[in-house]
Amino acid sequence: MEAIQKNKRYTYTDYLTWDDDMRYELIDGVPYMMSAPNLKHQETTGEVYGQLRNFLKEKPCRPFIAPVDVRLNAKKGDNDVVQPDVLVVCDHSKLEDGKSVKGAPDFIVEVLSPSTTSYDCFVKLNKYMWAGVREYWIINLDEKIVLTHILTGNNYITKTYGADCNFIPVSVLEGCVIDLKAIFPEES
Repeated sequence: MEAIQKNKRYTYTDYLTWDDDMRYELIDGVPYMMSAPNLKHQETTGEVYGQLRNFLKEKPCRPFIAPVDVRLNAKKGDNDVVQPDVLVVCDHSKLEDGKSVKGAPDFIVEVLSPSTTSYDCFVKLNKYMWAGVREYWIINLDEKIVLTHILTGNNYITKTYGADCNFIPVSVLEGCVIDLKAIFPEES
């Protein structure tokens, strides 16, 4: 494997040759190294995934938890590869190769880490909107808020939910709600 260069643009084909011990995402062919998540991040990610998995049992949509490669522009350029914390795919044709998701998931959740706040809130937000992700949530554990972004036309409508809210509806999954008290448990 050749050394990853900051001034070079890469594709998914290049990405597949990289060391599996290091996690990267590609945005417009530029590699972004991902840090290991902390325990609270993993606990929150697992809780959201578990709630989605329970709701989606015996339904056509499928939930996934990181690391799963999502190739946002697999049909054109194939230079955007992300690994959202949690995602839901309803179009099974996007899962055909069994190795990655080819195209935009219907629903994505990112749990912020101090090192990824700007990246998740700006770079990924714009990339997900451009790719057609129908709903994107950002969970901020420090502030105890969830920002929901629902694609309407060519823009996201954003709502903010605080820890005082009991449930948040998942707009793209009719009847699905996420129990926010399980995401932000009261401290003892």
